[in-house]
This record gives sequence, C-alpha cells and structure tokens, in this order.
Amino acid sequence: MSPLLLLGLAIVSEVVATSALRASEGFTRPWPSVLTVAGYGVAFWLMGQALRSLPIGYTYAVWSGVGTALVAVIGWVYFRDAFSWTALAGIALIVGGVALLNLGGGHGSH
Repeated sequence: MSPLLLLGLAIVSEVVATSALRASEGFTRPWPSVLTVAGYGVAFWLMGQALRSLPIGYTYAVWSGVGTALVAVIGWVYFRDAFSWTALAGIALIVGGVALLNLGGGHGSH
C-alpha cells in the first residue's frame, strides 16, 4: 500500500480518536473511550508503516499539521467550539506549510 495513503489513513484515525476523546467526557463514557484508545492504536500502527518509506520529519509535519487543522474544524462544526479569524489564519498557515513541504519534495524515500 502507498506510504502516503497509509499516512492519510493514520491522520483520519488520529482525528477520529481525538474527536472521540472529546466525546468521552474524561473517559466517563465507555464507547467514545474505547474508540479513542483503538483509534490512537490504529493511527500509530499506520504511521509506523508509513515511516518505513517516508522521512520522519515530513511524516510528522504532515501528520500534526493536517490533524491539527481537521480537529480544529471538527471542534468548531461539531462541538461548537469558539472560532475566530485568527484561528482560521493559523489553520491556513498550517495547510500552507504542509503544501510547501510537498512542493519541496520532502516526501521522497530515505
């Protein structure tokens, strides 16, 4: 399987786990708590597989940047977290940074 696809699936799994963590209400709700633990486990396994072919700096930058942006949007839309124009600008900078990594060829094999 493509390492970039593995990384994308790892990001989705991490975002689901983080969203479930919020829904778990401090691990007091069992199903969101189980989803949190399972989601992080799957996410780390998938990222480990992606790291077999991708450089760690690139992988972690994409993982954390895209994950942060997606979780912020989910928090705003689903959990009704406060959101501001400065937060939106920050997310745009994160996405721009990940795009620059891709343009610079940071995802080549090591």
